[in-house]
Amino acid sequence: MFYHGIKWEYVMKEYPLLSPRRTVSKHRRDQALDRKHLLQQFGLEPVHLLEADESYPHERCIMECFEFGDTVFAFERLELPVWQLSHHEVGVEVLDLRSCKTIYTIRYESKVESFFPGIPYIRDFFPTFYGNDSCNCQKSTL
Repeated sequence: MFYHGIKWEYVMKEYPLLSPRRTVSKHRRDQALDRKHLLQQFGLEPVHLLEADESYPHERCIMECFEFGDTVFAFERLELPVWQLSHHEVGVEVLDLRSCKTIYTIRYESKVESFFPGIPYIRDFFPTFYGNDSCNCQKSTL
């Protein structure tokens, strides 16, 4: 599974497709420097996602994605091409949010069901960490 964290306000502005090309003028200085590096390396600035595997569990991906926003989108597969950005991070040129399989959110006022009818969503994702890498997460749906 692949996970992307984002603030709900950006989902409403950018729906249904996420592409860094659409928000270039809004980048802070540190983001602009990162963008320049990615452009030099890949020829474009990709949308970043975390990829879960045996050593990097789903719960950890979700929690790390929450550092980037109040909503996390989970995808079973991504449209090609996909670039390997780091050990657990991949990138795509455009991310179609409508292709997600599950949505995790900590915002009660978001209208998940109106934007994504039929897509399961989970609110109140509470992790409990044991040691450095193990995560036992409790989930409840509303």
